Amino acid sequence: MIGTQSTLGVGKPGSALLFVIASPVGPYYPTGFKAVSLEATSRYIRAWPGGVGDMKLGGNYAPCIVPQLDAASRGFHQNLWLFGEEGYVTEVGTMNLFVAWITPEGQKEIVTAPLDGTILEGVTRDCILALAREHLTKEGWEVSERKFTIGEVAKAADEGRLVEAFGSGTAAVVSPIRLISWDGGIGGTPRDITIPLQEGKEAGMLAERMWKWMEQRQYGDVESDWSYVIPQHHL
Repeated sequence: MIGTQSTLGVGKPGSALLFVIASPVGPYYPTGFKAVSLEATSRYIRAWPGGVGDMKLGGNYAPCIVPQLDAASRGFHQNLWLFGEEGYVTEVGTMNLFVAWITPEGQKEIVTAPLDGTILEGVTRDCILALAREHLTKEGWEVSERKFTIGEVAKAADEGRLVEAFGSGTAAVVSPIRLISWDGGIGGTPRDITIPLQEGKEAGMLAERMWKWMEQRQYGDVESDWSYVIPQHHL
């Protein structure tokens, strides 16, 4: 959507044009459905409380470009955006992030950041939460939307409790993660956090299953109220 009134200035437009461009696309990453590496840094902040971090606006994406190029220059696919001195995990590039781990109390948990105004309310995020609650809770997984820190992720990796991590978004759908390079935060020591993958594969088991479940519904291979299959005689 763009403003179309014949004036130049800062203010609410009197007229606007909403347009949709439809086009076939390939995999978001050139590597396809393969695990990616991330750079978690405290140098940049994507969004903040009271801002527009939860909206589809150009102003929400433009600040990501230079940090993304900065990370790419060091061989990383995307940034992992952190917030505050605590290092709260928010998003991956323009995707939502999911982490699967065993809590210190021994509970299997899939966790993603809450909708607190600083992250996008992704449709794919919502789909993954719904699929996880439909399928994985039967296997003893707890599905949580809450704040968590990069320090907690690092500690889970050190203690062997980290199961896997993946991003979710409109373009990438599900993107497995293999590595997070973290600068350690303010006064911290830089380190790499290795994310487990299935042996001989480019994804964790949960990311692989999520991709499969999503694809089955997108192509109508399973009955779902998420989509409507058009009968052949209507084509």
